[in-house]
Amino acid sequence: MDARRSQRLFDPLFTTETMRGIFSDHGRLQAMLDFEAALARAEARAGLVSTASAVAIGTQCRAELFDVDALAAAAAQAGNSAIPLVRQLTLLVAARDAEAARYVHWGATSQDAMDTGLVLQLCSALTAIDADLTRLSSALAALARVHAQTPLAGRTWLQQGPPVTLGLKAAGFLSAIERHRIRLAEVRGRIATLQFGGAVGTLAALGERGMDVAAALAEELQLALPDLPWHAQRDRVAEVATMLGLLVGTLGKLARDVSLLMQTEVAEAFEPSAPGRGGSSTMPHKRNPVGSAIILAAAVRVPPLVATMLAAMVQEHERGLGGWHAEWDTLPEICALAGGALAHAIAVVEGLQADPAQMAVNLDITHGLILAEAVAMALGEKIGKMKAHELVEEASARAVRERRHLRDVLLADSNVVAHLAPADLERLLDPRRYTGQAERLVARALAARKPEGDGSADA
Repeated sequence: MDARRSQRLFDPLFTTETMRGIFSDHGRLQAMLDFEAALARAEARAGLVSTASAVAIGTQCRAELFDVDALAAAAAQAGNSAIPLVRQLTLLVAARDAEAARYVHWGATSQDAMDTGLVLQLCSALTAIDADLTRLSSALAALARVHAQTPLAGRTWLQQGPPVTLGLKAAGFLSAIERHRIRLAEVRGRIATLQFGGAVGTLAALGERGMDVAAALAEELQLALPDLPWHAQRDRVAEVATMLGLLVGTLGKLARDVSLLMQTEVAEAFEPSAPGRGGSSTMPHKRNPVGSAIILAAAVRVPPLVATMLAAMVQEHERGLGGWHAEWDTLPEICALAGGALAHAIAVVEGLQADPAQMAVNLDITHGLILAEAVAMALGEKIGKMKAHELVEEASARAVRERRHLRDVLLADSNVVAHLAPADLERLLDPRRYTGQAERLVARALAARKPEGDGSADA
């Protein structure tokens, strides 16, 4: 292929070799050819085509036998890739068996080949994504387990709040990834469905044997046989796009948090380092969050693509005009970006370098203010919530104004020390003692995690 038309410069950044292979020109052609070969075998089983003809057709259903550039040029004129594919396949079969060539694509329509080919590609793509989701889940579970008690500042509106734990943050992502694993299994069950209806979805060209051929074809491809063809009902493919959009959104959230933790002024956790990773062309000291950047790029690109898939659902009568065509590049791009973002997320989480010492430093930069809630709640038990809140709020403002530690301001307040002893205040202002149910919540997330096998929870 002409290097000027290649995307290899950026492909390694945004997708994986697996996804690139599944949705390559070769992958697309082979998926459609798998449909054509299976159709011939199914029609032989139904008695419409001889076994010899089915074999003759099947032996030519190999993508490497086809001229991709010629197909692409012809598709621009024909309106889709299946029409020139069937023409080339027929010529290849005819060169060896003229009788068999009569039965190439027998009773099918272009969309049958393209949609079922896409389904086969999506099944492969979702299998790969499921394996990577399982790996990411394992990495997050390990991170949550190791850091279940590691305190760091919780942050709301980008401002410090009471402490959480790094394990709890990891557990939050783990819980979301587990939901995506469930969604993926459900979606895969619905998309793994044959598309076969002929011209307008009636299978009229096959007469009384239409449903026999459809059932045999579904069995040959190991796909479900739907109640009826779904040429213009695009909820299945739109659901795949939407599920992947949700996944990329979660990965984007993870990348955002990691990149914020890597900021110079925060420096609490870092992406893994390696020679040539995260450097700058001009600033030798830089350690950029490159994995997070690529994930965030996917999180920007995928939502509009999902919107395209949803908009494309509005199709005309029995065969769509334009909406179907809009899916052809859109859904593969969503899969490619999701697969790439997931691979980067695995690398980030598996190699995440946490700095608990810096987390402890940052917990004290407000001089106790992030634990004002803890003091207010304890004082509220003595004098009532409203009055306690007012006292601690006033003390917090004084601590900021006078650049003093909240502890010292509180100790100087007779209204406070009348109810809370110095030892009480020391305990209340210890970040490690105010992480609430964090450790228990981490344990719940770990217990709910589904293993790779039958989906039952971990013991």
